[in-house]
Amino acid sequence: MELKDKIIVVTGAASGIGRAMAIRFAAEGAKAVVCADMNLSGAEKTANQINGIAFEVNVSREAEITGLIDKVEADVGPIDLFCSNAGILVAGGAEVANDDWQRIWEINVMSHVWAARHLVPRMVERGGGYLLNTASAAGLLNQVGSAPYGVTKHAAVGLAEWLALTHGDDGIKVSVLCPQAVRSEMTRGHEDGVASINGMLEPEAVAEACVDTIRAETFLVLPHPEVVQYMRNKAENYDKWIGGMRKLNRVFGDKLR
Repeated sequence: MELKDKIIVVTGAASGIGRAMAIRFAAEGAKAVVCADMNLSGAEKTANQINGIAFEVNVSREAEITGLIDKVEADVGPIDLFCSNAGILVAGGAEVANDDWQRIWEINVMSHVWAARHLVPRMVERGGGYLLNTASAAGLLNQVGSAPYGVTKHAAVGLAEWLALTHGDDGIKVSVLCPQAVRSEMTRGHEDGVASINGMLEPEAVAEACVDTIRAETFLVLPHPEVVQYMRNKAENYDKWIGGMRKLNRVFGDKLR
């Protein structure tokens, strides 16, 4: 899909990957870029830079995602590309409090579910549309030091797969973004963590990879190409792969705890 003249929504657009996406999509000639974030002032800064539209939304609440979709489709036009990008990280393991597990589940998984629930039927009715969901390389591999992050990102990848295989014949295109470390508020203070083992990318490089993938209409967005080999290693010998991850856990595990 070409982005020129398209109506695009990006959640988490106040900073990091979401901000870089919005700016890059505008540079492609998008008709309108809606910059959504619970940080309204940050969303406004991004929107002002690209002559976009700022929208305050808390993606952990279905009603607010529904309101975002309804408002854009009523006032701007049919959404061509919805980038469900907002996400959080919670460090720790099974001992993490239930409230924190629930919060990361709602933001990292259910926000994608709710966007699809309220947008896919509209896209199907008009013959197609595009969903770009941000997950993580942790959704294909795992996350040393954070069970909630690894688990929710696996679920996000699984949902994207299901949407692609179920609605592909309806004209719905789906891509899932799975980077390792990207310079952002999430990685601030963890610049030497395990996710940066192959280098920490700038958000602009990730946004460029998204544009390339959307243009090619392929499923995985992998700004760190090394992830492909890690996936092969995991599939070829699961026990050996877990052994390697245990070594990484010994080195890096305490840095997120």
